Amino acid sequence: MIEVVDISKSFDGKQILKDVSARFETGKTNLIIGQSGSGKTVLMKSVVGLLRPDCGQILFDGRDTLKMNSKQIKELRKEIGMLFQGSALFDSETVLGNVLFPLVMFSDMSRDEMMERAMFCIERVNLSGAEKKFPSEISGGMQKRVAIARAIALNPKYLFCDEPNSGLDPKTSIVIDELLSDITHEYNITTVINTHDMNSVLGIGDNIVFLNKGRREWVGDKDKIFTTENEALNEFVFATRLFQEVKDYIVASAQPMK
Repeated sequence: MIEVVDISKSFDGKQILKDVSARFETGKTNLIIGQSGSGKTVLMKSVVGLLRPDCGQILFDGRDTLKMNSKQIKELRKEIGMLFQGSALFDSETVLGNVLFPLVMFSDMSRDEMMERAMFCIERVNLSGAEKKFPSEISGGMQKRVAIARAIALNPKYLFCDEPNSGLDPKTSIVIDELLSDITHEYNITTVINTHDMNSVLGIGDNIVFLNKGRREWVGDKDKIFTTENEALNEFVFATRLFQEVKDYIVASAQPMK
């Protein structure tokens, strides 16, 4: 479990996060949602360690990252998997090469052990047979699955995903959501997802943190989100849901007839 306790963050005198507290639970898909500028990206970057909060605590299973030395932080990062918004694959490496990368860089495995682990991860995301292909030779959805395979290669305890469905069509987005949810529950990972996709929220939102103007205003799950009395959340949910439905309709209408 990851606990965020009263963290604040400012840039050039402008406060972005204001005394935010949240719990990201193990074995659940924990979603951070909110309008643009709400602070959700800053929150995720702070938790991962890309930004340092001005005050507060960030606890990974009781370990306060803000009190760690460089050696302790390096060890913690071995327990973390990252799925970036644009997949961030190496264009010059094959699917297998991309998944092998963190194993080569950060593990003590033998070459045979690394190959076995990489192939297992590729199979786990349903990409068997694609290991020799390059990113330019596969679809956006397949690239996302390669990125997931790479993110779980080191068998992480914590998995962070930044807008995992960005740029994907609705059908492929569901595939990615279900894959992330399955992996989270199967391996008991603490998964934190930064998203604006209401389909993801309603599909895999085990634990949802809603930020509004830098503050945490609501916490709940996908079953409770439509019964909340929080006006800001209601406005966000219904406005975003309507936008998503219109977008999905446009995308579907643009597909060629079969």
